[in-house]
Formats: sequence, C-alpha cells, structure tokens
Amino acid sequence: MKTQNQIKRKLSQPEAIEHVHEVLDSDGNLKITKLADKLCEDLGFYNHLGEKQITGCAKALRELERAGLVSLPQSTRKKTKRSPRRLTEPLPEPQSVPNKAEEILELELLLVETEQQMRIWNEMMINDHPRGAGLLVGRQIRYLIQSKHGLLGGFSFSSSALHLHDRDKWIGWDLEEKRANLQQVVNMSRFLIRTCVSCRNLASRLLGMVVKKMPIDFEFRYGYRPLLLESFVDTNQFTGTCYQASNWERIGKTQGRGRQDRLYKKEETIKDIYVYPLANDFRKKIGLTDDRGLGALDITSGIEGQDWAKYEFGDAPLGDSRLSRRLVEIGTGKAEKPGVSYASVVGGDWAQTKAFYRLIEAPEDSAINMKNILLPHRNQTIRRMKGQPVVLCIQDGSDLNYNNLDQCKDLGVIGNNQTSAKSKGLHLHSMIAITPDGLPLGVVNADCVAPETKKDKQKSIEIPIEEKKTFCWIKGLRDCMALKAKMVHTRLINVLDREADFFELFDDQRCNCSKVDLLVRAKYNRVVAGEHKLFEAVRRAPVQAQVNINVPRQSARAKKSKQKARLRRPARSTEVSVRYIQIEINPPLQMKDKEPVSVWVVHVREENPPADTDALEWFLLTTCEIKSGDDALNCMKWYCLRWRIEDWHRVLKSGCRIEDMAYKTAERLRRGIAINLVIAWRIMLMTLLGREVPELPAEVLFSDLEIEVLKAYSKKKPLLTR
Repeated sequence: MKTQNQIKRKLSQPEAIEHVHEVLDSDGNLKITKLADKLCEDLGFYNHLGEKQITGCAKALRELERAGLVSLPQSTRKKTKRSPRRLTEPLPEPQSVPNKAEEILELELLLVETEQQMRIWNEMMINDHPRGAGLLVGRQIRYLIQSKHGLLGGFSFSSSALHLHDRDKWIGWDLEEKRANLQQVVNMSRFLIRTCVSCRNLASRLLGMVVKKMPIDFEFRYGYRPLLLESFVDTNQFTGTCYQASNWERIGKTQGRGRQDRLYKKEETIKDIYVYPLANDFRKKIGLTDDRGLGALDITSGIEGQDWAKYEFGDAPLGDSRLSRRLVEIGTGKAEKPGVSYASVVGGDWAQTKAFYRLIEAPEDSAINMKNILLPHRNQTIRRMKGQPVVLCIQDGSDLNYNNLDQCKDLGVIGNNQTSAKSKGLHLHSMIAITPDGLPLGVVNADCVAPETKKDKQKSIEIPIEEKKTFCWIKGLRDCMALKAKMVHTRLINVLDREADFFELFDDQRCNCSKVDLLVRAKYNRVVAGEHKLFEAVRRAPVQAQVNINVPRQSARAKKSKQKARLRRPARSTEVSVRYIQIEINPPLQMKDKEPVSVWVVHVREENPPADTDALEWFLLTTCEIKSGDDALNCMKWYCLRWRIEDWHRVLKSGCRIEDMAYKTAERLRRGIAINLVIAWRIMLMTLLGREVPELPAEVLFSDLEIEVLKAYSKKKPLLTR
C-alpha cells in the first residue's frame, strides 16, 4: 500500500526550495496554480488515482511563503468570503416518520454528487447541525439520508485530525509512521438526524449502514480504501449511546484544540473520541507490530522471557521515568524470587536494596500509589480482554492480617480474634479477568482500604449506599461498564459471591443501560410472585439438565470467635441437576419508588450427596437471558470459575507472602501489595498454561538459559511414566 505523499515536507527540503526558485525565475508571471501543476509533475506529487495533487501543493507553497522561504506571485483577484451554496426555499420536513427504525420505508444513503444535492446537504446542516455546514478539509464524501417519508439527515467524511493524543496513543504509531499513514484515517465530520425526526434506534442503524457504504465510495473516488474511522461526540449535548450500540470504541478525549489552533488557545469543547476499525488488522496493514498501541492482544503475548515486566510495569506514571524503570527491575526480580525480601532478591546488593526502599518509602502524597503502579498492567489486561469473545470479571474481597506490625500507621480493623481483641490489617477488594477456560487475563482493578469500626448505631437503611462497604461491588460493576465501551466485541460478565446479593447492585446495572451482565450467588430467600419463596419456587421447576462436576477438597477449620468450625471435605466428582426460572426482585422498603428488577435464577443441586455430607446447592441470580438448558449450564460453568480469584488470593498470601511484609505505614504496604498482585497473576497464569495448554512452546514461559537447565535436569532425572 502506498504511504501518504508528504508534500509540504518534501517542498521544505533545500533542493526542492532551490527548484521552486528556478521555476519562478524562468517565468516571473507564473500563477500559483500553474506553479503547483509544474511542481507536481517535476517532484512526483500524484494521488492513488494518478492525478496531480495541485491543491495540496498550492497550500504547501503558501505555508512556505508565510515562513519566508519562497516569494510567490500575488494574485490579482480580490479575496471574498466563501459561503455555502444554499436552497432558495425552505427544505420540506419528512412526513409520517415511524417511531421505530426498522419500520422506515426505503431508507438509504444517497451519495452527494450534484450541485442541487450539495445545496440540500448545506441547508440541512446550517439549519440543524450545531457546527453548521462548515468548511471541510481534504478528501471529502457527503451523504443524504433519504427515505420514502422524506430527507432525514446527512453524513460527511473528511480528512482526519492532524494531532490527537489519545488516538495516536491508541493506534501506537510514532510521528514518522503517522505522517506516512494518516490518510488511512478518515474523520466522520458531520452526522445529522434532523431535529424534526424522532425515531428509536435510527442513529445506530444509520451508523451501521454508513460504515459499510462509505469505504466503497471512498475507494472509487480516491483510489484507496481507508482503514479507520474517527468521530467526536460533544458530551455536553450528546451521550454517544448510538456509537456504542454500533460497535464504535471510545478511546479518549480531545484537548479542546481545533485544526488551526496554533497558539494553543483551546477554545473548542472537550469531546469524546470514538473510532471504528474498517479492518481488524489495520495496524499490521500500516506496518505496526501486534504489541503497538492499545489493540487486542493474545493471552500469551508479552509474558515471555525477561521482557514481561516492561509491558506490565513499564511507563507507570510515578512522576519520574527513572522510577518507572526501577519498578520494572523490581518486578523482574520479585517474580524470580517471590515471597522473599528484596535484599534477598538482589543478593544483598546495597545500592539496589536502597533504591527499592526509596521507591516504597516515597512521600505519602507522591504519584507512587497502588493505582499508578497497576496502571500499565491494567492497560495490558484490557488489551488481552479485547482479544476474547467472552470474559468473566470476578470480584471478591480478602482480609490481609498485619496484626504483628505494632508500629505500622493507618491500619484498620479487620475482625476480632478468639479473645475478642481487634485484629489490625487491610481489606483488599479486587477484580480479575479470566477466560471461560479459566486462564487469568490480569488484574482489572484493586483497592486496599483500612476498615473503620462503626462509631454510632445509625440504622443501615439511613446510610447512603455510597457510604456502605458494599458499595465496592457497585464500583467494580461500574468499572466494567466503562471498560465495555473499549471492547465492543467482547461480552463481559461480572461474577460475584453471596455478599453482592443486594437490590442496589441489580438496579445500578439496569439504570446504566449496561451491556455487562451480572452472575451472583443468591444469599436471601426472597418473596416472589406465587405462594412459594424464591428457593422453593426454583426447586419446583423442571430439571433442564444433569451434569457431572468436580467438587474441590476443603480443609478443616477450627472455630474462631464468631466464625463457625468447618469439617474436612475430600475432593469428589458428583452429578448435579440444573433448573431455572425467571423472577422479579422487589425493591426494599426504603426504595419503594423503584421498579422491580427482572432476573433469571439458575438452580444447581446435588441430588445424591455422600453420607454425612451436605448436598451441594447453588442459587445463581443472573441478568443473562436463559433460553435453554445450555444457557443455564454456561452460567453454572462460569460460576464454578469464581474460585480462580480464591486461588489467586492463595498465591498472594502463600506464594508471594504479602502478609509477611513489614513497613511503617499502610500506604507503603499498598505499594508492595500492588507489585505482588501482578506477580501473583503471572505465577497463576504460567501454572495454568502448563496444565491447560501443554503444547505451548517452552520459549513463551522460560528464557533460553532456563530451558537448557531443564533439559539437563530431565536427562539426569528421567520423567516417571504411569
């Protein structure tokens, strides 16, 4: 594919400027258009259709003149202010437009080609669009939205923004690559549905139509097919819901600068940036590798060898690039020797040990915090999530006991021991993403709080939900909702345990029009329509499937204060029956103004448990639509994978030994915990990859030296065969 012809850059070269002077000296009366025509011929400025780029060359010559590099002949024509060509009469309003998009008759996009069509397009934009008809730049295509009911609106496409930080970061190109390939990005500069038209789902339907038609028309007109569309949404006036419904991806925000804002006045409004790839491999087509930008990643991409820490910790916004590089070194070392002090990791090297503690012991108000340490890993996790059709986002909490750190400041109360003495520590609430096969994609978010004891006896119903400890589940769900806009082709399911069984969570999911589904194990036996409560009602439903599942072993636990004793349970394989029904969850008394929430209930029950063993029984509440026994089985399988986060907690505590860390403040503990969260993810991923994907090349997980050592060891200690 040809790269973009960089006319101004080529004309700015000394030899090109000298050639311009020679042409002007040979004919002092040469007009700028004729000059541009000759330069296109001499310097090879042709587009994809083999046509001379006279307009672009003339524009570049005027910019060189303003810079004092050339002196052009002055035009004798007077400059007049250009105004759009308009209709002489008002444009008729459409008649009898249906309320639903699918009921509109003869809906089509009409390519603007004639002067009359241009006048109609201008008239609509001037009357109804906030930015009017405007003066579009570069390669342009316009459409009228036509139907049997009349003209409903219009589109236009033109050259993309020259500089757009969040877009360029998302694509992953550098300045030279952008200059060569910017023509592959086209801006949807106008999208209008006339103010007199009110029709459900019309906007998303039109967006779906135009992304199919525009590349074909663009290629016919300009000789090549673009690879990426961009558009801006002013959130002061619009929400961008139609873009999200049409699988456009929100990738960031503008900085308030227009195309001609050379003085950085930033007089434009801040807008959301949406993009739509017209080719899934558009980065490859412009010469970028898979690891560039913020596109989808394979689950094993970037975790191999010694470079993994660069991707998972590199460029962390810690206030100094040297600190970011130090974090990469710390992550690499800790991953090789998890669970030991950093002094042991570096073999007692004083300089490296001191550098580690300077990072951990930075001032409390510095940029070195849990969120910033995890940010590069979160971005990589999002990219791995984009590469999956279905992702389970599992939330859970775990108490971290630091009762032995008498001098540590700002710890909270995580419980009471057998003598009713308060135990000090932190509560970790986190969310990890995994595939439906159980492979962990990474840590989506994590928060470590110091729980406070209640100082008064305020009734629970009087406390706003934002001030309750259960609000962390809603925050996690909202984070999933925000991520969904970045991965339109990935289905997200939030999997939660019984602590998340409260009405406000389901209401929040419904009120935000989220495409993120909930899967929550029921805790409360609610009153539902009919004569039976929830649990009994679903038990009476017909059996839809019977399957075998593996029940993991459970170790014995002695009674601790208010915590009940637990008997030992060996691992077993058992047959369970699966049922499902649809119910409505009624709001609590203090929320009578809320409508009930409709959910599905999947019931999993072990019909013949072993003697002296409680039968396995789950009641799963879900917003996933259950149309068949297979749908119910999927929910059951997904909930079985909730234990992955428990396994991850076990790696954190037993493998990385985060409860053995000894720092003087809770904030320093959080920094150490953040580093270990990523390391524990990688340990669990490497372990599971070996089990789930045994054919995976060893080079993905081990360095060349480690592979040689393992080969030598295998020769010395042959594998036992069964």
